[in-house]
Amino acid sequence: MKTNPGRFFEDYRLGETIRHATPRTVTEGDAALYTALYGPRFAVQSSDAFARAIGYPGKPLDDLLVFHVVFGKTVPDISLNALANLGYAEGRFLKPVKAGQTLSTVSEVIGLKESSNRQTGVVYVRSTGSDESGETVLSYCRWVLVRKRDHGATIAEEHVPSFAKAVDPADLASALPRLDAGAYDTDLAGSPHRFADYAKGERIDHVDGTTVEEAEHQLATRLYQNTAKVHFDALATRETKFGKRLIYGGHVISIARALSFNGLANAFALAGINAGRHVAPLFAGDTVYAWSEVLDTATVPGRDDVGLLRLRTVAAKNRSCAGFPDREGEGYDPSVILDLDYWAFIPR
Repeated sequence: MKTNPGRFFEDYRLGETIRHATPRTVTEGDAALYTALYGPRFAVQSSDAFARAIGYPGKPLDDLLVFHVVFGKTVPDISLNALANLGYAEGRFLKPVKAGQTLSTVSEVIGLKESSNRQTGVVYVRSTGSDESGETVLSYCRWVLVRKRDHGATIAEEHVPSFAKAVDPADLASALPRLDAGAYDTDLAGSPHRFADYAKGERIDHVDGTTVEEAEHQLATRLYQNTAKVHFDALATRETKFGKRLIYGGHVISIARALSFNGLANAFALAGINAGRHVAPLFAGDTVYAWSEVLDTATVPGRDDVGLLRLRTVAAKNRSCAGFPDREGEGYDPSVILDLDYWAFIPR
């Protein structure tokens, strides 16, 4: 067979390494299209002049654009036959990426667990994105629910990995060049609030909403070369639980991140993903709102230019976040679609 039908659960083996196809040179065109899709307004990623003034050689690419490109490489080998992307952990943004750099991805299978219905199983991977020089720019873990080809098939070994509850701030100290915090112009950045202005337990309603259009989602997913059938094939998805195409979960993350500008404008760079869950599906025509909670603050060892905010951003569909929709007992408020726990850099 010369075509690729995608892997099924029983095709994976613990410890195997998968080199993913199609390295991707990310350009200014990609950055402009990413802005057109989501409308992020963070000054460091928007302006060469602003970025250079604080110590960057030029504006870096948006961290989530890098994440999506690295993620997209993995889809044909990891999640082409997935029913759902279940969660994230131990994400580290290790090096800013600029336009013109080429990204490639390698994944290691770190866990396998068959579902009780014997029709599916969960595949755990650690994926690493590197630039053309071989330097790691991003590393993260995720786990996906994947169909079985043969319901009676067995696998040689099962293992459920454990993950750190949060990425250690000490592991993030080298993720940015040393910056001139005094040259960080808060007027141009759009907010006066720096590291010391945020407190643990504070909640921020990001106020604005974004309605998701089918065309935008399709364009975005193609931009990342994400080939998952649940996002593209309307005929095939008629037979699924929802009967229609799902919006790519990363699309939701980027919308929520862009919305978070209103209240977190100076949290300009992602540092690490501690945990994340796509709580419920999103469909074209739904409107996304978001709110964030400051779970913690941390100084960065050896650095007095930036601090870290540990943020929990919750996205909801078709409901304002003025009431901070959240968990309800053992489950979630029905409107919640994303629950993401991450570290972000902010000037001191």
